[in-house]
This record gives sequence, C-alpha cells and structure tokens, in this order.
Amino acid sequence: MDQDFFSQIQETFGRTSLQPEQYSSLALAYIGDGVYDLMIRTIVLDLGGGKVREFHRTTSGIVKAESQAKLMHAIEQELDEQEMAVYKHGRNAKSATSAKNASIVDYRVATGLEALIGYLYLSHRMDRAMALVKQGLQETGQMPHKYKQRQGR
Repeated sequence: MDQDFFSQIQETFGRTSLQPEQYSSLALAYIGDGVYDLMIRTIVLDLGGGKVREFHRTTSGIVKAESQAKLMHAIEQELDEQEMAVYKHGRNAKSATSAKNASIVDYRVATGLEALIGYLYLSHRMDRAMALVKQGLQETGQMPHKYKQRQGR
C-alpha cells in the first residue's frame, strides 16, 4: 500500500496523538514552511540542468514572504471555512521573530499561508495543498517557466 510521506514518517518514528487542530498556529507555520519549501524545491529541481546556485536563487524568489503573500491573496477566495480559519489564526499569531526583508504585513500573510500548508500536511491533505499552491503560482506568474506550459500536469 502506498502511504503519504507524513504517514511514512509516523509509521517509522512513531505516531502522535495530537490532531492538526491541537497544534498552535506557529507550530503549523513551522512545519508548513518546510513543506512549502520542499514543494517549491522539487518543482525547481525538476526543471533540470542548472547549478545548485541557480536552483537556490529561483527557489528563494518564490518562498520569500512577499511572494508567499501574493500567492495567498490569489487563492484566498478558494479556501473553505476551516482553511480560512487556520490561515487567519496563522496570520494573526504573535511571533517572536520578525521579517528580515519583508513588510510586517507580507510576513504575517506568509505565516498564515505556511500555517495553512502545515495544517493540510498534518491532515493528510497534500493534494489540496498542492492544488492551492499550483493555482497561486499560476495566477501570480510565479510558476517556474517550464511549468507554465504544462498546466495539465
């Protein structure tokens, strides 16, 4: 049986009794940041060729707070009630860290997006997370070039 990545981690390293709703917004954003980064890195790597420095530059441009905020604004109307609540809790969470190269508004919106991605990941709903991210990347023109031509993918 083919398991999702999260289920494989749980089976290998042990399950948690916590449900996604029981994690703090910042904990959801913490895991969501890593999941989103991995999604974007995978897309960029699949472009092929290039050097690691080019992969990093392309990825950094997409995962920065300003770009995440644009993506979030593009998909906001697609969220259901629960997803919107998770996003808003993440956006409004008081973080000990602050934006380095972004406005506080973009940083908070990006944190909300990361919380949403984390929630969907922990809920075993990566298909939903990927559909939202794909739509957002396409609508904002952030989809790495090769993928703009493969929208049916």
